[in-house]
Parts: sequence; structure tokens; C-alpha cells
Amino acid sequence: MNGIDLVSDIRPLSEFRANTAALVAQVRKTGRPLVLTQHGKSAVVLLDVRHYQSMLSAFEQTQGFQSSAEASVMSGGKES
Repeated sequence: MNGIDLVSDIRPLSEFRANTAALVAQVRKTGRPLVLTQHGKSAVVLLDVRHYQSMLSAFEQTQGFQSSAEASVMSGGKES
């Protein structure tokens, strides 16, 4: 995933409501997330679905490694 451009990728929620299609197209084209603010504070992040799926897969894989490591520690390092 590309980093956030502080000028282009942080927008108020009201602007997102008014320009939803254009901002979704921006996220798809650039691959960068869009941070939406509410009352001047970050509220949500909009991600391209491919980047979200990639992040989810990486997280699930990490969880699998952690579970395996914990099982190994619990069994005294012996493989089951």
C-alpha cells in the first residue's frame, strides 16, 4: 500500500458525501487510503478492496504463526 499524501488523502466527511464517486475513483487509481475527518478529527479510513484483502490475509497469516509459536512454547518446544 502506498503512503498517505497529507494534501490529497485527508478529507472531511462532508466533502466525501458531496464527491463520493470521484474520491472512490481516487482511492482505486492511486492505491492510497483516504482518511475522512469528522469535526476536524480523523474518523474513518477508506481502502481499496484489494489492499484491504491483502492486509487481512497478512494479518490472518501472522495470527497463524503466533498460534503455532504459542503451541510450541506450551508443549516445551516439541512438535506435535
